[in-house]
Amino acid sequence: MKTVSIDSILSTLSEQGSASVLKGIKRGVERECLRIDKHRLAKTSHHNALGSALTHPYITTDFSESLLEFITPACSDIEQTLAQLEDIHKFTLANIDGEELWPLSMPCFIEDQDEIRLADYGSSNVGKMKTLYRQGLKNRYGSMMQAIAGVHFNLSFPEAFWTQLQQIEGNSDKLSDYISDKYFSLIRNFKRELWLISYLFGASPALCSSFLGGRKTNLPFESLGKGTLYLPYATSLRLGDLGYTNSAQSSLRVTYNSLEEYLEGFKQAISMTSDLYQQFGDYRDEPAKQLNQNILQIENEFYSPIRPKRNAQSGQTPSEALADGGVEYIEVRALDVNPFSEVGISKEQIQFLDVFLLYCAIKPAQDLAWQEQVETQANLDLVVNQGREPGLALSDKGKAHLLSDWAGDIFTELKKIAKLFDEAFGTQEYSAVISKLEQSVANPELTYSGLFLAHLLEQQEDNGHYALKLASDYKQNTLGKGYQVFDQALFEREAVASHSKQKEIEASDTQSFVQFLDDYFK
Repeated sequence: MKTVSIDSILSTLSEQGSASVLKGIKRGVERECLRIDKHRLAKTSHHNALGSALTHPYITTDFSESLLEFITPACSDIEQTLAQLEDIHKFTLANIDGEELWPLSMPCFIEDQDEIRLADYGSSNVGKMKTLYRQGLKNRYGSMMQAIAGVHFNLSFPEAFWTQLQQIEGNSDKLSDYISDKYFSLIRNFKRELWLISYLFGASPALCSSFLGGRKTNLPFESLGKGTLYLPYATSLRLGDLGYTNSAQSSLRVTYNSLEEYLEGFKQAISMTSDLYQQFGDYRDEPAKQLNQNILQIENEFYSPIRPKRNAQSGQTPSEALADGGVEYIEVRALDVNPFSEVGISKEQIQFLDVFLLYCAIKPAQDLAWQEQVETQANLDLVVNQGREPGLALSDKGKAHLLSDWAGDIFTELKKIAKLFDEAFGTQEYSAVISKLEQSVANPELTYSGLFLAHLLEQQEDNGHYALKLASDYKQNTLGKGYQVFDQALFEREAVASHSKQKEIEASDTQSFVQFLDDYFK
């Protein structure tokens, strides 16, 4: 397969009139958020009116009973995706007895991690497995880390796009193999320049002091009022050492140079025992404290800012689905909850991700050796803690590269790609978004973290109290809108159907829980 430049690919697509294939891009959003009640974490169970967290297609829970997760179906229209997300928020806010939705990634007003109740999925074996997995997470990392919320963005390029690109590159592989290879190229490029996502959209430069729970940290925090700690140049503390990380996973060497290499690394990861976790036993113990003693209890425990994905069939693990059918879409997991959006993500972000992910897909991508992967993590760590610091330099294959210069180089390419999207959709919006966000390179105060921290400092307002005001405003605004795509009757039907489906699953169990897990881990 020949290496083709970004300019050549864009020129060919435009000349062939093929830009329109980009209209077939499908996107989906998974937004997490905590329920809060009167300035504290809600201690209520998942509300019955929302349906079964085990089986509802749009409304479920993540780690805890109070950590909701909203899921939109794959869709090729950004406005429709956001409208679906708004409808889910509206129905939820109307059915949680006056509670509100926390608009930040980092939790607050939690004095003790035991306040955080594990998610309950019922008495079926699969439901009990989900809860025991979360019990393992609590024992391994503590519940406070698991109360952190984020936004996951799923995207797939249409087959027609891959067919065009395969022809341009003169590749004769089986199409499904080619698509998988190109998604892994995308992932490698994404990991190399992931720091830009944190720089632009990181929105957790501050946290409530209660999050630390008395733990010591080497980070040079400054204080604001009685309850807020912040780093002056931080972007996304959620993605740093205080956030959703697992130090035990540092021994895993999952790489992204091919589907086969990735799956082999994953196979080793889920079978490698950990000395750290032997103290908790496994699912055969009474009471059970985790599923097993491996570094990863199950594949979902692998923390990565981007994942190759395929919709799994019943009984398949994620890696089995990938092995059987190849990569179907990618899941970006590096987004903080956007505090300036009522639904945690904006159209501006989605349009940027469209452009950035296409850039990652068509840019030549050399293999990513393990040592370079370590370098990409070090760059991310720098940007997480001090990304807006003037003159910050990152490491590019061992050489110092000013963040501002590197970001400028990337935006030069993104502006070209934005023109192709404008051509495809008959708009100027993509170019406008890229031009707007490019201003954040020279003016770090325009980043989400810069804007958020500036408000706190200018108003001398605690992080938590600002979030409470946002939560109240967003609730009022959301409840004042009408439904756009879904409607109340649909959500009510889905709730009833999900409760019925959960009961069917519970009634169909024929094995003991131990037997069920014996078979699962075979």
